[in-house]
Amino acid sequence: MRSVYIHIPFCENICSYCDFCKMYYQKKWVIPYLNALQKEILNRYHGEKIETLYIGGGSPSCLTKEELERLFKIINKFRKSSKVEFTFECNVENITEEKLKLLYKYGVNRLSIGVQTFHKKYLKFLQRNHRKEDVYGIINLAKKVGFSNINVDFMYAFPHQKIEDVETDIRLFLELDVPHISMYSLILEPHTKLYINGTKEIGEDLDASMYEKICLLLKKYGYEHYEVSNFCKKGYASLHNLTYWNNEHYYGFGLGASGYIASMRYQNTRSLHNYIKGNYVLYQSILSKKDIVEHEWMLGFRKIKGISKKNFYSKYHKHMNDYYAISKLIKEGKLQENQKQIYINPQYIYVMNEILIGLLKESEHEND
Repeated sequence: MRSVYIHIPFCENICSYCDFCKMYYQKKWVIPYLNALQKEILNRYHGEKIETLYIGGGSPSCLTKEELERLFKIINKFRKSSKVEFTFECNVENITEEKLKLLYKYGVNRLSIGVQTFHKKYLKFLQRNHRKEDVYGIINLAKKVGFSNINVDFMYAFPHQKIEDVETDIRLFLELDVPHISMYSLILEPHTKLYINGTKEIGEDLDASMYEKICLLLKKYGYEHYEVSNFCKKGYASLHNLTYWNNEHYYGFGLGASGYIASMRYQNTRSLHNYIKGNYVLYQSILSKKDIVEHEWMLGFRKIKGISKKNFYSKYHKHMNDYYAISKLIKEGKLQENQKQIYINPQYIYVMNEILIGLLKESEHEND
């Protein structure tokens, strides 16, 4: 247990595409929520040394300075490695110089900033309220305060968007000169404003062309494509997210958070009322060895370099090539291998989900 995720559900503005656990910021609920969060941490955390800590949301940066101080006092309960990667999600609209200095003071050393796009009409479509000048100002301010490890989120595949729009956006993102970029195609999730309003997704062929253009441009300018949706400069891969993709254990604290402890995966309640009463967990499931192996594949093959044969064998005492489902995909050319790794054929990265669904279907016939 080397990683911790903490969820702060409060937002000053609800984006039209967001299906995360979130609610409008109301001051009267923040301290009761943080008190419940502290109790959950005290109940679950067993004192392990933590190497990655991620505070996400929602919009954690919408908390006031005093509320952030309270949050960080709670977080001080964790034994943190001297080299801990400590990430804090920020919204351009509500992060200030004062808050950035506070984050830096309490040991945050990685920022993840939701930018999404620089096009005004698409920002309006997403119900984001920042401007290009705001983004550049916050990034420069963060660097001035002392942050060098910064991620920005980028979105594409909006209705009526053209490849030229995407290319313009990417070039503006490159001008930010940050070491990590996460990019996501717009997905219309149920219960989001866009879904309820009947928004239509763009065609798959155009989406694929946009994805290819983004990958080419980012790699051309020195970013390593290390996971299907993530790019970084050398040495700046997200250690916290690699915990997920390597199918390693982690704590999840807070409303709607999920965690993975031993062979148990759990999901916390999304009900603020239940959470504050101390009824944290919505459901939990104990995984069989077969379930765990399938999670390893579903998560690990998201990485461009795939899954380490040596690590897989040390975890499960079985060679990956001995699984019929894996060897079949290698023969079909959808998976490839070298001495150390098995990975998705680069030609099939965009249709990775179809390959992984097929892998699970074939795996139904495997023995544990």
